[in-house]
Amino acid sequence: MKIDVQSREDHQALLTVEVETALLEDAKQRAARHLSKHTKIPGFRPGKAPYALVQRVVGDEAILEEAVELLVNDVYPGALDEAKIEPYGPGTLEKIKSTTPPVFEFLIPLKAKVELGDYRSIRLPYEVKEVTDDDVENVIQGLREQQAVIQPEERPAQEGDLVYAQLSGRRKNPKEGEDEIFIKERTAPVNVLKEGEDDGNEWPFPGFSRRLIGHSAGDEIAMDYVYPEDAAFESMRGVEAEIKAVIESVKSRTLPELNDEFAQSVGDFPTMEALREQIRKNLEEQNLQMANEDYDEKVLDQIVEVSTVKFPPQMLEREIDQVIDSLKERLERQRLDLDLYMKSRQIDKDGLREEAKPVAESRIKKSLVLFEIADQIKVNVSSEELQAETERTLGDFARVMPEKDFQKLLNSREGRSDLVGNIMTDMVIGRTRESLRNIARGLEPEETEASEASQPEATKAAETSQEAEAPAEPVPAETEVTEESNAES
Repeated sequence: MKIDVQSREDHQALLTVEVETALLEDAKQRAARHLSKHTKIPGFRPGKAPYALVQRVVGDEAILEEAVELLVNDVYPGALDEAKIEPYGPGTLEKIKSTTPPVFEFLIPLKAKVELGDYRSIRLPYEVKEVTDDDVENVIQGLREQQAVIQPEERPAQEGDLVYAQLSGRRKNPKEGEDEIFIKERTAPVNVLKEGEDDGNEWPFPGFSRRLIGHSAGDEIAMDYVYPEDAAFESMRGVEAEIKAVIESVKSRTLPELNDEFAQSVGDFPTMEALREQIRKNLEEQNLQMANEDYDEKVLDQIVEVSTVKFPPQMLEREIDQVIDSLKERLERQRLDLDLYMKSRQIDKDGLREEAKPVAESRIKKSLVLFEIADQIKVNVSSEELQAETERTLGDFARVMPEKDFQKLLNSREGRSDLVGNIMTDMVIGRTRESLRNIARGLEPEETEASEASQPEATKAAETSQEAEAPAEPVPAETEVTEESNAES
């Protein structure tokens, strides 16, 4: 067997393999026997017809096609071993260059390769946002809002009210391809903000709720608004719009007093002071987690920048598929679909894939770099640790999954195997990120050890404490192809 290997810039190899003619002749004999088993030849039992007769019935081309497939299956694995090629996935037969002698040309995607830069010299400033008294009070205010007593009122809207209004909106000068209507008639609850309150997340535009002050049920209000060039909704930037609101009802909101009785209604807190202490702890844990996640991404970006990462196009295409699948899931959670999203963005499937490409490339590079570092620094997870984390995860699943689905997971060997594999991967990635964080912070070995020892306790405290969380942020009206923080990167 003669082999020639040519490396390509896209991290694939062109493998040319020449074998002896006798091997092809033998494959043709086997091919004829195989074809005769599935071809009715008068006077012969399946598989027993002589070669010449099979040749007359099915033709040389059919025998050669079957023989090539048999020969490729025989030759390909040995050719990979002899050429010392580590493939990423299955190769493809690109060309039969000759049959006398048999010469085949394979295109093979290569296993990804990472050459790490000097990541141990990277240093970045590390800072965790301090929790202020205002942060704590904002959470308490959110809890008060949740327990507000809502009472219908026969009067005009005023600050602090809850107003139900039927909204509609149109672009005054829509561009080609844009829908004139961007808000179809719908009823929405509107909290009328007090003067000076942050209105940055107000929908359909900042300051909208205060335009309702002084209006009563039955009133119809038309208002013009020009969205600024830095508007949160990209598709609305610079748009001159007309928005109509028909007031359906006005309701007052009476907030509970801040006393020990209120604290007890929130959870197992005997006093307001105990509630405030727990909220502060929760916010500190949240700030620590957010700081670590942001810091880890910055460190990883720097490592990728100084490293060389090569991977085949097949890996990129697969990751693009996963990016788009993630986008589709996020859209479905917002009760939108991918086709509508592409229409609103005025892009087709090819355009969407092109948009997802840099995100996919970044995710691949980060993932490969992380696993290469994990291998270098010998990140290990003991069987006891893996079992404990698996049991904890199953406990979480048991609390949130329907009983039928949970039992199906437990009874599925493949499902359990996938779960354990994912948990193992997450633990390795988490420990690798923590090690890189400590390296970039310049911690001494003893400091690193202390930090690692304290982290699980903090996490455990956050999980077992009685939580009093801040109100969730509003879901944005638009979703973009982005790199999610929970992606395996």
